[in-house]
Amino acid sequence: MPDSTAGTLQTPDAPAKQRPGGTLYRGNEGMWSWVLHRITGVAIFFFLLVHILDTSLVRVSPEAYNAVIGTYQTPIMGLGEVALVGAIVFHAFNGLRIILVDFWSWATRHQKLLFWIVVGLWVVTMLGFTPRHLMNVFGH
Repeated sequence: MPDSTAGTLQTPDAPAKQRPGGTLYRGNEGMWSWVLHRITGVAIFFFLLVHILDTSLVRVSPEAYNAVIGTYQTPIMGLGEVALVGAIVFHAFNGLRIILVDFWSWATRHQKLLFWIVVGLWVVTMLGFTPRHLMNVFGH
């Protein structure tokens, strides 16, 4: 028999409240941190997989290796390198935040602040990297 109170939150001293359909999680910093950590981790994994495969070409055919490496020296790949560095930097800073949360009770209570510190450090790092890298990519 279906529960007639499904979709409502009740406490003994408060009237029933309607909760949003689908999920209780509403996209706070913790969720975005979790999602971005997974996305950046998967992206880094696939980059490493492709990197190992293209580097192994040198054993099979040096000419094929040179052809593949030549395709990487394009402006589009230069922009892809910015995205890769951005993913690595976010994943690293957020990983440090996760370590702090796991081992330090103060960090558990201040996860929101730590998330914004990670975002700030990421922005500062990318502002230092991106212009220099793009000058090398488009400066030839």
